[in-house]
Amino acid sequence: MNTDQAAQALGAEGAPVFWAESERDAAKPPAAAQPPRVGDGDGSSLAAYAQRAYLEYALSVVKGRALPDVADGQKPVQRRILYTMEQMGLAYGGNTAAKPVKSARVVGDVLGKYHPHGDSAAYDALVRMAQDFSQRYPLIDGQGNFGSRDGDGAAAMRYTEARLSKIARLLLQEIDQGTVDFSPNYDGAFEEPSQLPARLPFTLLNGASGIAVGMATEIPSHNLREVADAAVALIKTPDVSDEALLALLPGPDFPGGGHIISASSEIAAAYQSGRGSLKVRARWVMEELARGQWQMVVTELPPNVSARRVLEEIEELMNPKLKAGKKSLTQEQLQLKATVQAVLDGVRDESNKDAPVRIVIEPKSSRTSAQELTGTLLAHTSLESSCSINLTMIGLDGKPAQKSLRQVLQEWIAFRQRTIERRSQHRLGKVLDRIHVLEGRQLVLLNIDEVIAIIRHSDEPKGALMAHFALTERQAEDILEIRLRQLARLEAIKIEQELAELRAEQARLEDVLANPASLKRLMVREIEADAKEFADARRTLIQEEKRSVAEIKIIDEPVTVVVSRKGWVRARSGHGHDPQGFHFKAGDALYGAFECRTVDVLLAFGGNGRVYSVPVAALPGARGDGQPLTAFIELEPGGAVQHYFAGPAEAQLLLCSSGGYGFLAKVGDMVSRQKAGKVFVTLAEGESLCAPSLAGSPGQAEPASSVCAVSTAGRILTFALTELKHQPKGGRGLLLLSLEAQDRLAGAAAYARSVRIAGVGRGGKEREETLELRSLANAQGKRGQKGKKGDFGFKPAQVHRQV
Repeated sequence: MNTDQAAQALGAEGAPVFWAESERDAAKPPAAAQPPRVGDGDGSSLAAYAQRAYLEYALSVVKGRALPDVADGQKPVQRRILYTMEQMGLAYGGNTAAKPVKSARVVGDVLGKYHPHGDSAAYDALVRMAQDFSQRYPLIDGQGNFGSRDGDGAAAMRYTEARLSKIARLLLQEIDQGTVDFSPNYDGAFEEPSQLPARLPFTLLNGASGIAVGMATEIPSHNLREVADAAVALIKTPDVSDEALLALLPGPDFPGGGHIISASSEIAAAYQSGRGSLKVRARWVMEELARGQWQMVVTELPPNVSARRVLEEIEELMNPKLKAGKKSLTQEQLQLKATVQAVLDGVRDESNKDAPVRIVIEPKSSRTSAQELTGTLLAHTSLESSCSINLTMIGLDGKPAQKSLRQVLQEWIAFRQRTIERRSQHRLGKVLDRIHVLEGRQLVLLNIDEVIAIIRHSDEPKGALMAHFALTERQAEDILEIRLRQLARLEAIKIEQELAELRAEQARLEDVLANPASLKRLMVREIEADAKEFADARRTLIQEEKRSVAEIKIIDEPVTVVVSRKGWVRARSGHGHDPQGFHFKAGDALYGAFECRTVDVLLAFGGNGRVYSVPVAALPGARGDGQPLTAFIELEPGGAVQHYFAGPAEAQLLLCSSGGYGFLAKVGDMVSRQKAGKVFVTLAEGESLCAPSLAGSPGQAEPASSVCAVSTAGRILTFALTELKHQPKGGRGLLLLSLEAQDRLAGAAAYARSVRIAGVGRGGKEREETLELRSLANAQGKRGQKGKKGDFGFKPAQVHRQV
């Protein structure tokens, strides 16, 4: 099943939506469904039944549990809780507000009438709607322990109490005015609303989070004033530009505040596509103490980040634990520990009732740079984290879809317009009925004696009244039930006044229903009135800042990276070491010794064209035989490393394949933060990667100017280095040497004066030959030519630049 199939099928009636167990999106298949046996009379195979059953299950999870509705922003269990509490009389009413009742009583009614699942599903949803750190505008006013942002759970439902909050009125006050459709509950004994008549787009106000089958949603919360302004702008000017819309609604507004540091272009892209990721960091103040001391106090955290989590992360940085399978801390852990301990002395949590978030961070000394301290913590803890945006929800058509910000507002406006039309039509029907009744009463007061006489002397007074005064049955019934005191002269005046008011209201309602402009004006007035009553200041700061990068200070020192043929690596301090003095394990030997610095990078080239990178500073010291490179990288199954190089990020390498193609790339182009490396050299089937050759490096005395390419058949070609392309993203490159059918490229090297060609001669003996400028000039040509036949006396296998 794919998302499109699910979306199409969601339009069908009768999809089972009542057996999904938990609002926490833990998908469990229905226990009642039993597959038919093969050969049953319906002729369906087990595969066809499984496909149909899983599709129905997926639709149930998508529409019946995990995704909110664009109309009211509620998931089914949330909608049922709110409606149940409204029916229980728990609505907020100012001074006459209902007293809160035990949460267990609310949960019981919800389960018994509308939501036949586990009590934890309903109670967890109720708790979340009462948490001011989870919802920007809590819909439930909770009394008691409803948990904390540190992950503490709420008290049991028998201890806590709940009632609807004031703002919940915007979802429920029009519920009995014919505004929305009702449907039977799971057993047909009651009816529940399919949607709530939301007067504001709560989908954006409180957001939502959920995981369905094949799709998920992550809608952040927003500021009520900004959402209202954006909706009003879209109502008045449907073709308002995205830039103008984002000027009114610049970004999310999280319950716990925080600081969005992403660029406005990134926020705009996320809202236009309905998917994206924003960077959010904590907010803090620097408090001055006595004798020049100071401390950093974090007062706001990114969404879904708790003070407990931050403290645990800092503790792990200062006292790291051994990784699985390791006997000691890695070099990276030790360096990070030293970096953190150099700027940080201690941290403590002083959060309390008056200060929901107060994390005190003490620097190592008063001379510690505040910028250095904050930069280190932001880079290595959740004080700076990512916030996903995925505006997936159930649309007005009943199908799940990922929507842009404009689409969300447009669909809610269409829903609100329909709600106002239905409310106005419902009210107009009541007004017309009341006018009809009052007109009958007015007629009675004008002919009171005749009415009394007919009632006294007629066997069927209702029919007689209808025939004599041309009344309707509704009017006649009302006249017969009227009380004598309502026949007073003063009552006639009241009827006249009420009729005048009702006819004026009738005119207004008919104008709203007949005139789209009047309907829009009414919609705007109601949105602005609600915004004026419930709006508050923005909590989250939106200001672009540079993202913190995890950097470990490394002392720039000269080292020699020693690599063995079996892939064991180590780093010796200084340069100028004699390779004859290097010792290796039995059966191993030297692959190469690279003189570089601690700030440089070691590259490992796999036979499949994948390149792995390891910081030189992370390599073990020269004591012992070092460590296998596989301890630092993650090779693919069956993969192997063939070549190595260590040097600065600006160093330029010549990379080529046995197929005769090659290109230039910098070391920095091949660096990856992933242990699995990155695919960089494209190899055709049967090709292998040749040894990389240094083409240029910062501070190099004599940079290379030419390239020497040699085939395994002994053909040689030299050409200018400028004929090659620099490809920072890797690839296949350009043809270096034209090869015969059975010939292969042994290697290519960038050189300034000479190259060394190594190979295997008779009897398997290793041979090599050095070619000087005069010999190389004899093979000069254009890139891609066949070159000249060389008389080496052995089969070339590698080409190296002669140092």
